[in-house]
Amino acid sequence: MAAFSFTLTPPLSKPSPSSLSWTLFSLSSPTPPYFPPKPLRKTLVVFSSLNAKPTILVAEKLGSAGIDLLKTFANVDCSYDMTTEDLCAKISLCDALIVRSGTKVTRQVFESSAGRLKVVGRAGVGIDNVDLAAATEHGCLVVNAPTANTIAAAEHGIALLTAMARNIALASPDVKAGNINLCNTSYKSPKKSDQYLLLLLPSSQSPVFKPSQHRLLAEGSGCGVAADVGKWQRSKYVGVSLVGKTLVLMGFGKVGSEVARRAKGLGMHVIAYDPYAPADRARAIGVELVSLDEAFSTADFISLHMPLTATTSKILNDYAFSKMKKGVRIVNVARGGVIDEEALLRALNSGIVAQAALDVFTEEPPPKDNMLVLHENVTVTPHLGASTFEAQEGVAIEIAEAVVGALKGELAATAVNAPMVPAEVLAELAPFVLLAEKLGRLAVQLVAGGGGVQSVKITYASARGPDDLDTRLLRAMITKGLIEPISSVFVNLVNADFTAKQRGLKIAEERIVLDGSPEKPLEFIQLQLANVESKFAGALSDLGEIKVQGMVKEGLPHLTMVGSFGVDVSLEGSLILCRQVDQPGIIGKVGSILGEGNVNVNFMSVGRIAPRKQAVMTIGVDEEPDTETLKKIGEIKAIEEFVFLKL
Repeated sequence: MAAFSFTLTPPLSKPSPSSLSWTLFSLSSPTPPYFPPKPLRKTLVVFSSLNAKPTILVAEKLGSAGIDLLKTFANVDCSYDMTTEDLCAKISLCDALIVRSGTKVTRQVFESSAGRLKVVGRAGVGIDNVDLAAATEHGCLVVNAPTANTIAAAEHGIALLTAMARNIALASPDVKAGNINLCNTSYKSPKKSDQYLLLLLPSSQSPVFKPSQHRLLAEGSGCGVAADVGKWQRSKYVGVSLVGKTLVLMGFGKVGSEVARRAKGLGMHVIAYDPYAPADRARAIGVELVSLDEAFSTADFISLHMPLTATTSKILNDYAFSKMKKGVRIVNVARGGVIDEEALLRALNSGIVAQAALDVFTEEPPPKDNMLVLHENVTVTPHLGASTFEAQEGVAIEIAEAVVGALKGELAATAVNAPMVPAEVLAELAPFVLLAEKLGRLAVQLVAGGGGVQSVKITYASARGPDDLDTRLLRAMITKGLIEPISSVFVNLVNADFTAKQRGLKIAEERIVLDGSPEKPLEFIQLQLANVESKFAGALSDLGEIKVQGMVKEGLPHLTMVGSFGVDVSLEGSLILCRQVDQPGIIGKVGSILGEGNVNVNFMSVGRIAPRKQAVMTIGVDEEPDTETLKKIGEIKAIEEFVFLKL
């Protein structure tokens, strides 16, 4: 896909109301204009003309506080329940669009805007309903509101946790329906006022009657009711206490942190799994970061607070449930896809999972015959995590401020697209941009869970002087690679530094000036992650830091160093890294195992310190090996460790 640069050019004639004049240059243009390098300024070139207010279309209901804020700056058109055709017909008259999750902002919408639409605001966190690629191509900034519903989501998580533990969802409808046990109840005889009939039944044999049946039973026996009949079936709803129980938080971002504070107030022991969360921030709240295996094996309750990414998809699966204590209880107010719902149903039926409380589902709303929803040990709510008055008003204000700020030309901290880089810089750095992201993705997957990445050092080696090499985009893409695999945040040049700061990630850059021709912008890029544990010891440098290095060869990104081992493999598909004793036959054994597992090998490279000493074998594969195949590789005696990485 072609990359683009957006600049504002003055109109040649008097502007029409709310007109915005943009020039779009494609890298494929035969003679792209030259833009001299300039330092990044805290301004995004998106604003309306001075002689008319912009028009903002609000396509779904928004809190009144947000609407009022919008009206102070723009003409506001609130049109709800529009079809795609209605939206496309109206959008060419609008400078900004605000939606929630129900409106699909497709490529057709951007094309129908004829270049006028400059900002799309998503009142919420997820932006699955906005075509980001189309937005960027059409010069439209996309912003969201990721923080306002944090407290509401945390409170709902705690509400589900307590309701599940005390069987509230089961008990409430029974009481309302009048389902009680007829037991130890007296009836007065109509013939002798001093005689009573006492019906004594064992609780296990007590029939269930509704109030309307009590009177019929008494009248049919010729007796008058002397006292209220029956008792509640409280033994059916005996719950479990929260005090002293271990709560595992899967994800320790904003919502997870707030849940931790509240759970500790309930007397729970709270630990968390988040491979990216800073350990010092967790300690400040009194939470210990642990590995995934430890999280599964020690949890009495598990509460999920992670985004849905390729890494977190179905993170709770059959394998995960097999590692848990029998009787564990699950809460999910994050995203439905982080749980394998069929595996959860099997775990409930087998008794591994005692109860589950779910606010989100893979398909929303779920089908009426969904067996997980209908399960008696599952408490469900219809995605109510953000559904409080305060949260809705907060989201409305947050998105209104972001949209108005963007239209004024301010840098949006919650922007999720629209890199601002001159066309010729993008053209030159394009292969290195891909290399930077791939190195970041590889490095973060080498970090063992529990510590989190706090600092990274980036080294650029080039024959160019420091003033002739603009590394802003490369730094942003490295940040993107480090953060996106374990987060729902979309990282680009606009929000990279802000996102890194918010997550406590310190980035240091170093430039090495090499002899040679400055025609090539870079010779190599090296990443060093300090103060972290590595799941692959071979990736550690002599200083104990995770170190990876790469370069561009024939236009393609290549991995050239892992730890102290030199390698040479293309950064594509997926990789298997093996640290081994250098001896004959290892390559053949690994290749045979992968072949038996129907895994196609597209390249293989071995880097070693010296003959018959330590070596690292890097294998590129087209398919993800199954657990059994990876287990067989690990059983080869000469292989000391291995790791599978998705790029």
